[in-house]
Amino acid sequence: MGLTKTDMFTDQQNDIALIAKVFGHPARVAILQHLFKTNACVCGDLVTEIGLAQPTISQHLKELKNLGLIKGNVEGTSVCYCIDTDNWAKMKNIMFQFLDQDITKGTCC
Repeated sequence: MGLTKTDMFTDQQNDIALIAKVFGHPARVAILQHLFKTNACVCGDLVTEIGLAQPTISQHLKELKNLGLIKGNVEGTSVCYCIDTDNWAKMKNIMFQFLDQDITKGTCC
């Protein structure tokens, strides 16, 4: 299997691809929806809410945190997560610019 050649593409193209990858799993979408619904830091109830095993939830949280869409605070022996509102706004702007493109009327294949 060859290496991905992400350096061939613009930063914006790579950002869009990373965002799409993170949104490409329904568990991550469910986690984000739950965090928005609770509008607070969430610790242990994600396993109960989403219905997946703790290690699986942790892996999805890691992906969301790596992209910067969520942030975590250590509280005792657990980490509580919430939406990173600044990075969420940046992501929305990137995706809006991409999704707001329209094909001009005229010739088409």
